[in-house]
Amino acid sequence: MNTKSTTLYSLGLAEAKSYLFAALFIAGNVVFPQLCHLYPQGGLIMLPIYFFTLIAAYKYGIKVGLLTAILSPVINHVFFGMPGAAVLPIILVKSSLLAVAAALIARKLGKVTLLGVTLAVLSYQLVGGLVEWGITGSLNAALQDIWLGYPGIALQILGGFAVLKYLLKK
Repeated sequence: MNTKSTTLYSLGLAEAKSYLFAALFIAGNVVFPQLCHLYPQGGLIMLPIYFFTLIAAYKYGIKVGLLTAILSPVINHVFFGMPGAAVLPIILVKSSLLAVAAALIARKLGKVTLLGVTLAVLSYQLVGGLVEWGITGSLNAALQDIWLGYPGIALQILGGFAVLKYLLKK
C-alpha cells in the first residue's frame, strides 16, 4: 500500500510564490470556465470555477486557496459577465468554503488521498448549499449544483485527485 505523503505547503501572503501560484490557478479558473461555457449550460454542469481553487488550497494552503477562490469569480464576472451578479455572492461563498475545507483537510491528513479530496468537495457542497438556501430561500437553487452539477462534482473529486497526485511527482 502506498502511503507516500506529498509536500503540502502553507504559503504566506508575504511570499512572492503565493501570488505566482495564485495567478496560475486563477488563470486556470478563468480559462476552464470559458471552455465549459462553449457547451450549453456547461458552467452549471461542470462547475469549472471551483476546480483550480481545490488544487490551490489543497496543495498550497489556505492563503493561496482564498486568493484563488475570491479573485477567480470576480475576474470572470468583470471580464465575461459570468457568473452573473445575482449569483456572484453565492459563488464567492462556496469557493471560499472549498478553499478553507481543502486547506484544512490537506493539513490534517498531510497527504493527498481520494477520501480527503472527496471530503473537501462534499463539505463545500453541503455547507455552501445550506448557505445558498438561506440566502435565496430556494431549496431548488441550493440543490442545483447537485442536480445539474454532479458531473462537475465528479470531475472535481477525480480530476482534482489526479492533478494533485501528478503534482506530488513533480
